[in-house]
Amino acid sequence: QLQLVESGGGLVQPGGSLRLSCAASGFTLDYYAIGWFRQAPGKGREGVSYISSSVGSTYYTDSVKGRFTISRDNTKSTVYLQMNSLKPKDTAIYYCAAVRSNLYGSMRFWSSRYDYWGQGTQVTVSS
Repeated sequence: QLQLVESGGGLVQPGGSLRLSCAASGFTLDYYAIGWFRQAPGKGREGVSYISSSVGSTYYTDSVKGRFTISRDNTKSTVYLQMNSLKPKDTAIYYCAAVRSNLYGSMRFWSSRYDYWGQGTQVTVSS
């Protein structure tokens, strides 16, 4: 079965850093675009970042721009989300999702456009 597995979450102090990983099982990520989403307690799911399958173009929501970096290592079928200068408002369950075609504009952050989802990894930013 095709699976995405997130890892790297945990408890970190404000201003700290975490590196999330999204690893593919049963398929290679080379031909998929990947989006990172998050859902905070009592909040809806929010699109965070996106990386295309071709050129590797990246896109971020304004609230994380300059702090988060998405990248991919196709030799490992893994996508990363480097999170720096973390804030308590970043606390959420983070999910990665894969789609077979590149997305454009706001559609990058439309959950319904993605084909596969991971189970999520908890990120808690607190003193």
